[in-house]
Amino acid sequence: MSKLSDFEITRRNLLIGSATTTASLALPKFSFAQGKNTGQASSVTTIPASAMTEVGFTVNGEARKLTADNRLTLLDALRESLQLSGTKKGCDHGQCGACTVMVNGRRINSCLSLAVMHEGDEITTIEGLGTPEGLDPMQVAFIEHDGYQCGYCTPGQICSAKATLEEIRAGIPSHVTEDITGEIQITSAEIRERMSGNLCRCGAYANILDAIEHVAEEKA
Repeated sequence: MSKLSDFEITRRNLLIGSATTTASLALPKFSFAQGKNTGQASSVTTIPASAMTEVGFTVNGEARKLTADNRLTLLDALRESLQLSGTKKGCDHGQCGACTVMVNGRRINSCLSLAVMHEGDEITTIEGLGTPEGLDPMQVAFIEHDGYQCGYCTPGQICSAKATLEEIRAGIPSHVTEDITGEIQITSAEIRERMSGNLCRCGAYANILDAIEHVAEEKA
């Protein structure tokens, strides 16, 4: 029988090597330049011009333009490029609703939409609904009914709540709508169903429902 080689591959070494190789392939390509005055190497990410697109849209009534990486989400464009940090990044997978904004009057999860898809669109974020001196009725209701708790998901909750009432008034049915041929009533069941995509980690759902129903009654 031949002797074992000095280089012995074990299952542990194989797994470590595979993980290291996979991680290195996932890293972006960097060009390294000598840092000025420091003598240390600095890394600069190079993005080809073909991967950048100029996009223009209206945000909260103001025309905005930016040159964006084609992979940039609308959420990151709002938060990082336009410095509108009211829209929150929660799960980043479209499952929690914290990033909800309104585009052309309809609510969307901005983390699932690319910025370059919204050329010419009208986008409304929480910053466009009211000011400290003149709050939107939905914002007032959330405060009065203690529907905000920690406040992290509140911007998405409020944007979604406003869109929910507009959807009902526009006659757009939901899964719980009993009669899709008649006028849809604003009920607790309708609101709960339509707001089910907005999660509240504090569990303030009952207060949020009260706030939305309060606004609905005032506009009735």
